[in-house]
Parts: sequence; C-alpha cells; structure tokens
Amino acid sequence: MSMDTLKVKIIKKAWEDADFKARLLADPRSALKQDFGIEVPEDIELSVLAETPAHYALVIPPQPEEVDQLKSNEVQYTWT
Repeated sequence: MSMDTLKVKIIKKAWEDADFKARLLADPRSALKQDFGIEVPEDIELSVLAETPAHYALVIPPQPEEVDQLKSNEVQYTWT
C-alpha cells in the first residue's frame, strides 16, 4: 500500500471514529499499531495535528535530495 493510500485510510478512520481520532492525536504510535498494525520506528518523529475551519497546518515535505539520500542509504520503512 502506498503512503498516500495509507494516509487517506487513516484520515477516513479519524473522521468516522472519534475514539480513534482522540487516540491518534494523543499517542499516534499506539493508535497506528492498534488500529492498522503499523509500527513506526522509534527514530521517526511523528506528529498528528487536527485542522479546523479556524486552524490550518502547512506541512513542508523533505526536499527530493533528502529522500534520495535516504533511499541510497537503504533506510526505508515499509507500511503494510
């Protein structure tokens, strides 16, 4: 499953399940493991924010060179 597909599934579940959304905001690692079987490596910092009509978040992704460097170092994570 692609990262984009996974993100859509997580967002959809958060919209439909208030308990999951609360757990995801409070402890993303635990919520993702419990509900999706995903273990986020400890060396990955994971932040979850909830946007509202009055609060938006702008996420700046890594530069392509940074992603290429990770791939060349064979540091890859599998999301199932």
